[in-house]
Amino acid sequence: MTRAKTRTILTHAEIVDGTSPERRGPSDVLIEDGLIAEVSDRPITAADAAVVDLHGRTLMPGLTDAHVHIVANSLSLSAIDELPPSFVALSAGACLKAMLMRGFTTVRDAGGADWGYASAVESGLIPGPRLLVSGRALSQTGGHGDLRSRHPDSAMGCACAVGRAPIFSRIADGVPAVRQAARDELRLGAAQIKIMASGGVASPADPVWMLQYAEDEIAAIVAEARAWRTYVLAHAFTPEAISRAVKLGVRSIEHGNLLNAAAAADMAKNDAFLVPTLVTAEALINHGKALGFPEASLAKLNEVPWLEKGVEALTIAKAAGVRTGFGTDLLGPLQKFQAREFLIRTEVLSPFEVIRQATTVNAELFNMSGRIGVIAPGAHADLLVLDGDPLADIGVLADPDTRMVGIMKGGVFVKRTF
Repeated sequence: MTRAKTRTILTHAEIVDGTSPERRGPSDVLIEDGLIAEVSDRPITAADAAVVDLHGRTLMPGLTDAHVHIVANSLSLSAIDELPPSFVALSAGACLKAMLMRGFTTVRDAGGADWGYASAVESGLIPGPRLLVSGRALSQTGGHGDLRSRHPDSAMGCACAVGRAPIFSRIADGVPAVRQAARDELRLGAAQIKIMASGGVASPADPVWMLQYAEDEIAAIVAEARAWRTYVLAHAFTPEAISRAVKLGVRSIEHGNLLNAAAAADMAKNDAFLVPTLVTAEALINHGKALGFPEASLAKLNEVPWLEKGVEALTIAKAAGVRTGFGTDLLGPLQKFQAREFLIRTEVLSPFEVIRQATTVNAELFNMSGRIGVIAPGAHADLLVLDGDPLADIGVLADPDTRMVGIMKGGVFVKRTF
């Protein structure tokens, strides 16, 4: 017996996506079994289709975020391992639902989430965006993913020492060890591999300027990812760390606040993506101390004007022709500021450029071009209905509670207030 198709027609839509700097419409969109089947400037008819009239509202693809941490329920990453796995899982589920209600329908977790979360979302067990997990980030001893204290007897980052494997990252040193670690994360369901290539703010012991992993280690990890037909993303702040990583085959540079023209040229030459995460700097500066950001990390936060440098990096990347994605990197209670990233970027970019970053550019980065980020036949029917035009006022996307009146994932409305 053949199952009847589930059809929905959205009529009188004004379309905005990352393919045009102007609204297109009025248009009709036919959705069949969770996919967009047809887009037309003429009325569409289909047997047994539910018809939803948008009355000239904006219709755009669901948003994407290339740098989230759904298990990071605290500003102290080392504290996560002290919590029961059940609590971590339930808090991650709440985080995913909140992201979906902000209009994010596909996100890439940049360390901590495993295949189980992605499977739970895909099966409908929990509501949330499509989830591309990186598993545990790979770090050298003393690197950004080494969250141990400086006590000599602190746990060594393995299951034998702490009772279970650390959630956020794993420590691996030397080519054989990093190969095994990358292979293991891919075996466990990672969609891509995350490495730490420079020092960071949230880690206790490593200076921001520190180069992490030897070149042969990074090259080995890149080779393992390519063998699985995927790629490596790298935490990297400094120009030296950025240039080194992309020359060794890293595809996605995370943060990149200290990017300069020479490093941007290296990124463009090596066809790498930049994923700035500006809102996390703003949020930590404004709220980090009150919410328990560790003292060592607060000190690092004051070493560099992270937000100003990050905004400057956007301009440098644009001038060099570097493909720039959209990410946020917010931790714990700061995740509620996710949509503010739109406002920060439009200090130096047009609304259309920022919309492209959160739709078509991230889709390309995720190897999902044509499947997300566009309103076109064959794409997932992950769609937003907006009161207002985000091309004229990016604040429409920064105010999801009131301006985002419809959120659809896979052809099903998860929010509809119009």
